[in-house]
Amino acid sequence: MTVKYTEDHEWVKVDGDTATVGITKYAAEQLGDVVFVELPEQGRSSNKGEEMAVVESVKAASDVYAPVSGIVREANETLEGAPETVNKDPEGEGWFVTLLMSDPSELDGLMDEDAYKKFCEGL
Repeated sequence: MTVKYTEDHEWVKVDGDTATVGITKYAAEQLGDVVFVELPEQGRSSNKGEEMAVVESVKAASDVYAPVSGIVREANETLEGAPETVNKDPEGEGWFVTLLMSDPSELDGLMDEDAYKKFCEGL
């Protein structure tokens, strides 16, 4: 399974034509305690770079952007009742959506894990 990262601190795990999307541990730590997550509806189309979801913490609200274009297959409804899951396991059970990718070549512009770590060190 391929994992890629954006400069906006989203991660995307790719399995075939499906991309699972969430925010990174770094982003979750910067936000602090997450208190609310607004997710897109199933079937919604998102283009790469567009706002796809909203995450609110005790510190701030932040948009979550689509790392690749696609159609929302599933939203993680667990987050609506337990938004703290984003803090507990941001790169696992705290995932936001799965997308049916419409242009897998968009993954080529994203960072791998090593590049993302170096990117974060420079912040």
